[in-house]
Amino acid sequence: MRYQRVESPLKLDGAAKARLFFSHCFAEQDPTSETLWVAHLDDQARCLHVSHHEGDTCGVDFPLRNIILDAARHGSAGILLAHNHPSGDPRPSESDFSATRRLATAAEALDCTVLDHLVFGGAECTSLRGLGYL
Repeated sequence: MRYQRVESPLKLDGAAKARLFFSHCFAEQDPTSETLWVAHLDDQARCLHVSHHEGDTCGVDFPLRNIILDAARHGSAGILLAHNHPSGDPRPSESDFSATRRLATAAEALDCTVLDHLVFGGAECTSLRGLGYL
């Protein structure tokens, strides 16, 4: 796991900005391995912290505790998630839905909201918020 500190207050206010930001993150990654990116935002949608979690061709561990610890440490008001499917299919899996639901419940205890979870497959992207899930 690698952490990356955002130097300037990047603002991720909206689905288009989040998709663009994460698409640049995935552009530098091996597309044959699943990778999870997590952005923590303040109450004005400014990026406080970004973490990167590498998986393999079969998946990536969903570090719920680490995400919640980072939210508490940084005083996050919102969390954006993005991961890729090496298969190229951008449709969320049942485990994607389940992990997002567990995170949203845990984050709620910190007055933090899971704003979206984007699933990238090739050039396509699916938003769990856009599907009405969040």
